[in-house]
Amino acid sequence: MSEPQPVLQVSDLHTQFHTQDGTVHAVNGVSFTLNRGEFLGVVGESGSGKSVTMMSLLRLIPMPPGKIISGEAIFEGRDLLTLDADDLRAVRGGKIGFIFQDPMTSLNPVLTIGYQIMESLKIHQRLRDKKLEARAVELLDLVGIPGARRRLKSFPHELSGGMRQRVMIAVALACSPQVIIADEPTTALDVTIQAQIVEIVKELRERLGTAVVWITHDLGVVAGIADRVIVMYGGQVVEEATVGDLYETPRHPYTQGLLGSLPRLDQKGKELVNIKGQPPSLYSPPTSCPFEPRCPYAFERCRNENPPLMQISETRKVACWWDTELNRPRDGT
Repeated sequence: MSEPQPVLQVSDLHTQFHTQDGTVHAVNGVSFTLNRGEFLGVVGESGSGKSVTMMSLLRLIPMPPGKIISGEAIFEGRDLLTLDADDLRAVRGGKIGFIFQDPMTSLNPVLTIGYQIMESLKIHQRLRDKKLEARAVELLDLVGIPGARRRLKSFPHELSGGMRQRVMIAVALACSPQVIIADEPTTALDVTIQAQIVEIVKELRERLGTAVVWITHDLGVVAGIADRVIVMYGGQVVEEATVGDLYETPRHPYTQGLLGSLPRLDQKGKELVNIKGQPPSLYSPPTSCPFEPRCPYAFERCRNENPPLMQISETRKVACWWDTELNRPRDGT
């Protein structure tokens, strides 16, 4: 079996927002690797830093008030966080595609669907005239939009939510990127359309070999599509594992709570888990474990020291001072 080849390596990313009420420490030392052709799920509750992390990589956060304090994001041997504007523009849309959460606000309402798809093709692939239109039609066909040639002249408001999201996927795929980042692309859609969008992305990933980062709070969706999962809480990665390991034996108390809050057919009648308390305030830099106030296993070290992301097996990393498998503090704590 061949070794996985990294396409994107993120190290110790910190992002802050300076507001009138103080500095929000939105992302605190996030590190992860995305391999070629991999489907990586990123999960966590609202405010955990999922979207800010991924938008920081392409410097899509508003600056100010946002600011990337430190870190690296190595793509094709270069750090995305230090690229000049022209080089970064060539990466955005050309080599890394981004599917935003709300297609109605992401698509320009006064420009046709065809114009918005072809704009990227003109900039990154320098296509013109008939080749340009043919490629736009091909992309709409690829994402399952009927009457693709006719739809090139449609405006966003003339399409349903599911159709607009398909257009966003077509825009992201326009230049055959190596990586697609999908920021909760099915949140505003009904369950049937959600399933269709998920299947489209899965098929395109298998056909084109594109690596996918799928940001979501829906653990059920991740279970069916991801190879590996990152769990975020309080602007940090608290657990990273293969999808099978994570769902079978979650090791971080927060992951256990998330999975325990999901109804399961094989556990009929079992009481669902309630994670008591509130998410942490991000106005202060983390000096203790961010989950400590809500954690049933918390002890003195959790209150005094923020645990790093520790490799506890070949396929799993956990940021926790307590060993939930052995029900004791980790060795050396």
